[in-house]
Amino acid sequence: MSEDKKSKALKMIIAIVQRGKADTPVNAAIKAGAPAATVFFGRGQGMRERLGILGVAVQPEKEIIFVILEEWLVDQVLAAMVKAGHLDKPGIGFVFVVPVDRAVGFVEAEELAKSSA
Repeated sequence: MSEDKKSKALKMIIAIVQRGKADTPVNAAIKAGAPAATVFFGRGQGMRERLGILGVAVQPEKEIIFVILEEWLVDQVLAAMVKAGHLDKPGIGFVFVVPVDRAVGFVEAEELAKSSA
């Protein structure tokens, strides 16, 4: 895609996965063109955690993945994360995309590629 056709708008992919399962989708995101990812720990609470699949308790500890990237990269990075992390299967986790109005200190994917060359 040419430079002037690429949107400079930013999006954030947020994925919430079972604890210990973040590395695979994060590595897939970076391989697919994401400049970086941030992972932190959290705790979920709700019906699924109490009952689990087939009545088996689900651990409430989660890993939350934040990936901020340019809008033109969202589809390929999201697809890579879903495939690698099996996020399209029930009980594994979920992922969604939100707009980013402002970001300070963000390095664009093309600048990152140029600096590492």
